[in-house]
Amino acid sequence: MLGNGRAFCAGGDVAAVAHSITEGHWTFGANFFRNEFTLNYIIATYSKPQVSILHSIVMGGGAGVSIHGKFRVATEKTVFAMPETALGLFPDIGASYFLSRLPGFFGEYVGLTGVRLDGPEMLACGLATHFVPSMKLALLEESLTRVDTSDPNVICAIIDQFSQQAPVKESSAYNRLDLIEKCFSKRTVEEILSALEQEAENGAIEWITAAIQSLKKASPISLKISLRSIREGRLQGLDQCLIREYRMCCHVLRKEVSKDFFEGCRAILVDKDRNPKWEPSRLDLIDDKMVDRYFSKVDDWEDLKLPTRRGSAAASISKL
Repeated sequence: MLGNGRAFCAGGDVAAVAHSITEGHWTFGANFFRNEFTLNYIIATYSKPQVSILHSIVMGGGAGVSIHGKFRVATEKTVFAMPETALGLFPDIGASYFLSRLPGFFGEYVGLTGVRLDGPEMLACGLATHFVPSMKLALLEESLTRVDTSDPNVICAIIDQFSQQAPVKESSAYNRLDLIEKCFSKRTVEEILSALEQEAENGAIEWITAAIQSLKKASPISLKISLRSIREGRLQGLDQCLIREYRMCCHVLRKEVSKDFFEGCRAILVDKDRNPKWEPSRLDLIDDKMVDRYFSKVDDWEDLKLPTRRGSAAASISKL
């Protein structure tokens, strides 16, 4: 799978989703997410191995159509992120499944802060299966198109011919998984933020400072539901994660607790003033009942029903 243009995929058009709901009914958005999540599941359980060339930007929905596949090839130009908390949403498309399976609590760090990862970082944490320099991509694509096989071992051997090790840069947070665990293993968002601030007092570390800034700018309700989603994902299969995330999306679209998704789309994607007015405006204004609402069954609306997959296809969900 290749991107059509300079980026692999920068995600779904959530601004258009928000606009369609404002002009019509929340179910327009619900149908969009139902189709998207169903596609994510089909990719994850497809009997033929998918090869995704993650050249340049891979964000949000772009991760959904690639990370669930068998082979994910990063390059030196790859930029990966799940920026949803800055939009008043949460990492969806099955992200609670794959983020929760990254080493230690690196998934919480990636999902809550929306940090951008490069190709070597993706390879190191398991989001990418291979690293191939962009100058070799044309040869890789040519070699893959020449073989007529669905054998993952054969396909992997071809990619291996062009792949190489890619050291993580010294300043990367991935080199400090001990600090990531110390901070992001905390039970609540408030405790995570407090732990990061304590570390910052011990000495200015660039990624910690950036993480604090990102958390303080993000939607408070998005941070709360995102953390719980990733934690629940540790104990669930991909199908369960997608069904739960679909419920969460529906509650977001219905504006039952907060309108932050619509405000985030306005501030970041439409007006681009980058000054969203979140409501609730602070973490301490959000109680457990408000968070619980996002995880409950949606009134008068069907849960996501995923297609039945047979035998080997059902067992083919890619392991990170």
